[in-house]
Order: sequence, then C-alpha cells, then structure tokens
Amino acid sequence: MIAPRFLRIIGCMTGELPEPVSRNELRVSHAEREAVVERLSKAAAEGRLDLTELDARLDRALTARTYADLTPLTADLPSEVSSVPKEPLVIKGGLSGATRAGYWQVPAKIVAYGGMGGAKLDFTQVDCHLPEIELEVHGQAGGVTVVIPDGWVAETSAMDPGLGGLKDKVTPTRLPGTPLVRVSGTGGPGGVVVRHSNSWERRKLRRNQQR
Repeated sequence: MIAPRFLRIIGCMTGELPEPVSRNELRVSHAEREAVVERLSKAAAEGRLDLTELDARLDRALTARTYADLTPLTADLPSEVSSVPKEPLVIKGGLSGATRAGYWQVPAKIVAYGGMGGAKLDFTQVDCHLPEIELEVHGQAGGVTVVIPDGWVAETSAMDPGLGGLKDKVTPTRLPGTPLVRVSGTGGPGGVVVRHSNSWERRKLRRNQQR
C-alpha cells in the first residue's frame, strides 16, 4: 500500500493538485513544544498530574514531531484561555494619568489612551499564556509607556510615531511560550515608549518579592 505522502508527491509530478495536509500531520515548532512542557508542569503543580504521568508526558512532548503527537498530551487538561477576558481592556490616562501594574488578567486586545496625564501598562508580573496580544495605543498629550518582561518581544512596525515619536527599546530575542505584543496606533504629541523594566523597577520588584 502506498503511503499518502507518496501519493501527494506522485500527484505533483503528474500535474495533479495535491490533497491538503491535515493539521495533525503538520510539524510543531520548538516554541510549541516548550509551551506544552510549561502547561504540563503547571498541571502537575496544581495536582492534576502525578510525577509518573508528568515524566511520561514530558518525554513525549520533547520528542513530538507533529500536532498528532503533541495535542493529546494536554487534551484532558482544562483550557487556560477560557479565563482570559473576552472584552478589550480600555485604559484612559485622563487628567491625572492611569497605570495598570502588578498581577492583572491580560485580554487578547488592549486599547490605551495617554490623555493629559499619561498611561502606563506594566506586564512584568502577569501570568499570560496568550500567543499574541493586540495593543492599540494613542499617546495623545501625556504619552503611553509599555513595559514588558524580558523574553517578550513587540512588533511595532504598524505604529504611526506622530509628533512625539516611538521608542522601541525591546530586545529582539523571544523566549518560547511568551506572547508577541503587536503594537499599533499613533504616538501623538506625547509619544509611545515600549521597553523592558529599568533598574529602579527591577529593584522595587525584588524588594516586593522579599517581603
């Protein structure tokens, strides 16, 4: 019996259109394997898997080649996406400014307006498992500052810098299992800054963790 993949090759040689490849046959990436490893480890910490089950599934996850190998490993675990807010989060700086920091639930879409007082979005303490975050920012007069953890990356090519400009200070290296922040909008007079934590913010976070 001729394997399906060889039938597709023969079809291409004879000019026939190949059959579409199912999702299960598609190859998985390193990032997708690491995301499953992280989910399995968290499930074990929650008591959903014992150590024997965890070890067996981790071995299968690290050697998975296709979605058919990877998907069943988390099929009996509750989805984490269900807890993600479905409505967009809207942040308005207004006259006195607005800050979203600490631990907070991150939705798939966020809209931030700098207003007169400015707006700041700090993602450094969130636990986010989304593959992407859509972030629409409007600097207006006060500007918008976005702080993301090390290992996260931002895509800012869709931004209109406006009069205040855009400062993208994020390192280009993305760690497996972290979201991509797609930034759009306009800088306005106040501008938009996308960066990692500065030294003062890092010291403050360490002090808070030691309490």
